Amino acid sequence: MKRLVQILYGLLAGWLVLAGVGWPVSADTSEQKLAWFRDAKFGLFLHWGPASLTGKELSWSRMGARPGDIVALQEVPVEVYDNLYKDFNPVKFNAAEWVRIAQDAGMKYLVIITKHHDGFSMFHTKHSEYGIANTPFGRDIVKELADACHRAGLRFGVYYSQRDWYHPEYLKGNNANYAEFLHNQVRELLSNYGKVDIVWFDSFGRSDLVKDWKVYELLDMIHKLQPAALVNNRLAILGDYNKGPRDLWGDYDTPEERIGSFQHGRAWESCMTLVGRQWSYRPGGRMYTREETIRHLVNTATGDGNLLLNVGPTPAGEIEPRQVERLREVGQWLTRYGESIYSTRGGPFRNGKWGGSTYRGKTIYLHVIDWGASRLDLPPLKAKITKWASLTGGKATLVQTASGIRIIMPVEGRDPVDTILRLDLDGPAMSEIPAGVPLAVPASNP
Repeated sequence: MKRLVQILYGLLAGWLVLAGVGWPVSADTSEQKLAWFRDAKFGLFLHWGPASLTGKELSWSRMGARPGDIVALQEVPVEVYDNLYKDFNPVKFNAAEWVRIAQDAGMKYLVIITKHHDGFSMFHTKHSEYGIANTPFGRDIVKELADACHRAGLRFGVYYSQRDWYHPEYLKGNNANYAEFLHNQVRELLSNYGKVDIVWFDSFGRSDLVKDWKVYELLDMIHKLQPAALVNNRLAILGDYNKGPRDLWGDYDTPEERIGSFQHGRAWESCMTLVGRQWSYRPGGRMYTREETIRHLVNTATGDGNLLLNVGPTPAGEIEPRQVERLREVGQWLTRYGESIYSTRGGPFRNGKWGGSTYRGKTIYLHVIDWGASRLDLPPLKAKITKWASLTGGKATLVQTASGIRIIMPVEGRDPVDTILRLDLDGPAMSEIPAGVPLAVPASNP
């Protein structure tokens, strides 16, 4: 009966998308379960492992043919890569410090790589010798981070790659032995580390493995061991993740290295790197500026999504000082303007080049990035604007009529990163976006 309900819901979901209504909430996911995630908006992603010793990309730098490969990144011979763990000794690793850095940045959750495609386990496992327990360091990094997050009140998530280029049984025969290994490791992660808020998968690489790898059984185990945990949409298929079975789409979508488009009904999270297109520690590299990083966050929030921002710690176990400084700059901005980001929903105006909007209760926050030549024109609201103010300074003139809203602000009053205007209404802002379809804003303002 449950599977029948899921199939029927999948058909309904497809019809709603084609009808332009947007994604509905999954039959297995309540808004109560997603509430903290939608409120959080901002999280820290951590890609780390022995590969940091080479200054090359995690997993992808390992030579060898495998499905879904990025040949251009292959720089380290297999026999070298697979033995890096023997020298991995991050003596400066301090889980509490990493959590403080995340909280100073205004982040509300953390997701750590527990096993990437290279097969190395960053946690103590009974099912593989290829892991942190057999390094000179020896300590359980995932355990220390989980404990630090729980103590500090930071939500905790585990990333686990279903791919494994080290395991001898990966993609062999009917995959029974590897499937058992995978299930056993996921069981350890969900049994030995306290409350897990997110299970972040990174795809099998082949949709035909759903049956062989007992994916439905895996999902059932997750829900049994950690009923409140959110699961992303990469459990069952690589690439266009939501083309697999509807009941395996998980709780939210995961656009990568790009800001997702406006999507109100189904939760989403953009995963991006602070140092552009570098996931693990690679010395140098262009880091996003303060302005760019803040705008990434603003553009996700106004699109009704979250931003999971990645850093790659050094071989010694530290986060680069320049990255720490950038994260703290974002945190300082959020200390001043976080009311326009946290616990809001995207809309009711469609975000775009001009900027975007968020709302909560009877308040709309306008995030204006591009004013055009002289002013900002917005479509009409049903509610009356009773009061407005600029949170970032300067004085705005606002005129509301039945045909729209016109806002004028002198150039000298505009914030160079993001001008934030608070509009107070005489009715609930959510009434302006009842079906999840945002109000269209002209592509260019005068």
